[in-house]
Amino acid sequence: MSKISKLAVIEDGAVIGENVEIGAFAVIGSEVKLENGVKIFEGAQVRGNTCIGENSQIHPYAVIGNIPQDVSYNGESGELIIGKNNSIREFVTINLPTLKQDKKTIIGDNNFILAYCHIAHDCIIGSNTILANNATLAGHVEIGDFTVIGGLTPIHQFVKIGEGAMIGGASAVSQDIPPFCLAEGNRAKIKGLNLIGLRRRFQREDIDALKKAYSAIFRSNKPLKESAQQISDEIKNQKVEKLCNFIINTKRGIPFERNM
Repeated sequence: MSKISKLAVIEDGAVIGENVEIGAFAVIGSEVKLENGVKIFEGAQVRGNTCIGENSQIHPYAVIGNIPQDVSYNGESGELIIGKNNSIREFVTINLPTLKQDKKTIIGDNNFILAYCHIAHDCIIGSNTILANNATLAGHVEIGDFTVIGGLTPIHQFVKIGEGAMIGGASAVSQDIPPFCLAEGNRAKIKGLNLIGLRRRFQREDIDALKKAYSAIFRSNKPLKESAQQISDEIKNQKVEKLCNFIINTKRGIPFERNM
């Protein structure tokens, strides 16, 4: 049975699932869909064409589904999709898309998005990620599964961060970060593999293959894309292939300095 405060504002047309909790002074817009088990804390706002998946929690004073922070936005009706089991903490802002590229703003499942984070229009966030306090994503950013973004870290528009990467706190990310890598600094640069994250998820065989591939790619005197293509052909491992393909296909480049 749902538990909805008499002081909440729920506009006509909103779809509320079973066992939903909505706190005092929360605002639920007319186009919003809350699936079963969602909890909206006091003072939070969910607006626009927004769907929030089962058992996700929106904490006090977060603003979800507001219009994009884009000067060219002209009232288009985009869609924000938030998956299951997400914890979205206090004062987080997540914006609707601009529809410039016929995209949606999408948040996957099981994410932990800490206080004051900002996820801009047209972003795509995978599942099982952690965005620490005040991480800020500009428009069209893509974040892979199991990625960790440190606090106070801004990410430039159109940047892609691969699966299992970790970005140190107070970094500034303006180029693509490959899967399974560790990056930090202003501007952020690749520092090595995210070995702690790898050990939590993968078998020794995969970790050893990634170590070998990383060394061959980033310590070679060849261009990164050429090295990645060569290693992709030589090392037959799915994780290595994911790393190599990301490097080969990057459009913003990889921030790395060789120490030969």
